[in-house]
Amino acid sequence: MSWPRFGTFSIVACDPDDGTCGVAVQSKFIAVGAVVPWAEAKVGAVATQASSNPAWGPEGIALLKQGLRAKEVVRQLVAADPGRDERQLGVVDARGEAAAYTGPKCMDWAGQVVGDGYACQGNILFGPAVVKSMARAYETTAGDIADRLLAALFAGQREGGDRRGQQSAALLVSKKSAGYGASDRWVDVRVDDHPSPIEELRRVFRLYDLTLLNRENPKTLIPIQGETALALQHDLSILGYYTGRLNGNWDAPSRASFARFVGEHNFENKQQNETAIWPTVLLYLKERAGAEVARRTQTAPIVSDALSRGPGAQPKGGAPSAHRTKKSPASK
Repeated sequence: MSWPRFGTFSIVACDPDDGTCGVAVQSKFIAVGAVVPWAEAKVGAVATQASSNPAWGPEGIALLKQGLRAKEVVRQLVAADPGRDERQLGVVDARGEAAAYTGPKCMDWAGQVVGDGYACQGNILFGPAVVKSMARAYETTAGDIADRLLAALFAGQREGGDRRGQQSAALLVSKKSAGYGASDRWVDVRVDDHPSPIEELRRVFRLYDLTLLNRENPKTLIPIQGETALALQHDLSILGYYTGRLNGNWDAPSRASFARFVGEHNFENKQQNETAIWPTVLLYLKERAGAEVARRTQTAPIVSDALSRGPGAQPKGGAPSAHRTKKSPASK
């Protein structure tokens, strides 16, 4: 079977200070994140594209784990592959050394830029400005590796990107024990099919960042008191989590309602203590409360009192389903 080629631009990068490694990629190809990006913390990252050889991903990571440098990994993978003329590869090791390869039969424009700690590569592009702008963006953008990888994608697209258009994008970053459940999979977000996949990737990443990551400066934590406490009580009451008085007194019922909201919305990673809140979570709660008010005013009620209680309100009447003993008519 002849597989379609990837018209793709990507960047592989590693931070030698802590061994965080990642890949960002965009392509006019369905679900590019399922094939191109490979990364392992304190080891390195690989992007395999054009007439992609998926085996280059795990094989490249295995060679890096043996201690081979990026240039040697590229040399070995390319030399052993008879289809190398139609393939493209980017590799970076945890030391920050990078290398790339573009086969002579890759569709124009195809090429790469290799820098300190990263390699940018692409094929079927509008021109060399795509990878050059990616390199410049990665080098000059403030923030951590995730911010810089995303910036590189946006920069490449601004120069035309894949000349066939856009379809999918992905961001994969591996950081030692920093992911969910202390795994190394720190960031793994994908957009498999979308007219503006890089914009959509940024939107999904922002929500992922807000929910699961902890990248904010602790100095920005806001004490829950006064107007902040009152605003939280107000928004939590609209959403059905708080039923007490709106008085700005951050008492036990207020704290309990906020803890339940945090638990139900997967913000456990952002609950540093009971007396302070991240500004991003405060904004998220405000936006959810605003959306709930809009829902009530724009939606016709189906069940009496349903619209006035909020999604966080406890169910009315009856024991939980797991505790019911009386058979329903349907089960007789």
